[in-house]
Amino acid sequence: MTKPGQFASDNYSGICPEALEYMLLANEGDAEAYGEDEWTRKACDEFRVLFETDCDVFFAFNGTAANSLALASLCQSYHSVIAHQTSHVETDECGAPEFFSNGSKLLLGDGAEGKLSPESIAELASKRTDIHYPKPKVISITQATEQGTVYTIDELQAIKEVADHYRLKIHMDGARFANACISLGKSPAEISWKQGVDVLCFSGTKNGMAIGEAIVFFDKQLAEDFSYRIKQAGQLASKMRFLSAPWLGMLKTGAWEKNARHANLCAAYLAEQLCEIPGVNLLRPCEANAVFVALPEQVIIKLRKQGWRIYTFIGAGGARFVCSWNSDKTRIDQLVHDVKQLMAK
Repeated sequence: MTKPGQFASDNYSGICPEALEYMLLANEGDAEAYGEDEWTRKACDEFRVLFETDCDVFFAFNGTAANSLALASLCQSYHSVIAHQTSHVETDECGAPEFFSNGSKLLLGDGAEGKLSPESIAELASKRTDIHYPKPKVISITQATEQGTVYTIDELQAIKEVADHYRLKIHMDGARFANACISLGKSPAEISWKQGVDVLCFSGTKNGMAIGEAIVFFDKQLAEDFSYRIKQAGQLASKMRFLSAPWLGMLKTGAWEKNARHANLCAAYLAEQLCEIPGVNLLRPCEANAVFVALPEQVIIKLRKQGWRIYTFIGAGGARFVCSWNSDKTRIDQLVHDVKQLMAK
């Protein structure tokens, strides 16, 4: 059954043609199991081309596993991870980072618009150095952030300086990494390893794939035995080609970039149209593919009754709308029309 487009999350969207085409191509005939196939090898090579460097690449089913296993590879159980208080690893992973690391603690920092500030990192890294406190080991940042904003090059460099000073590793949650690249007009390399990122979790699901995240280790020493972590966590796909082949399609055709650009443009259009409605204001700058606006609770309730799916996890009076690779201008106009009608009442 075909359902109308929604803006609650980019997880709602279907599979983009390029990812689907390569999945179907991989379905022709047999292939080696557990990542020993040609599709997986070629996909890993394409990541090395994309990032302009040698790197180790692994595939997982979802972002929770990707982030949690990546952080576990950077930490011992007595270490801690510095993350923003609204970060996904803190608010939406059901304790998985702590579970897979056998107890590494999350230290929560602050910063405007969902961005972890260098000052907050330094404060947490130097707060205590005694043996009774979990030793800070990793900085985890999200690009683009959970609040729809994007770390600039200058901000990434400032975080790298703090990381170098306190000898901390950097993990990047790239759930919307492609959207951040488009927003900044920078290459994947320029906002990852060139800014000191040690490991990146690059989402395919939110960028047009059915399922699958790529875990990219720029510091290959940190990836030692990571394949065992993948296996132990139940993330080693026996028919790995169906995770990796869609990635090959996304990278070889440039769909990852095209999809992110479309989503960002749709979000910018949605933000512009909503802000023309009296009483509707942006809560955060629209810098990627998410739009955060202040809406009266009664309007949100009525929108839901009209069939719109809306996330309000950001607090009372706030709603998040997210555009994806297949967002449609006509559907955006329908949402804007409904909001306008309800606000007028």
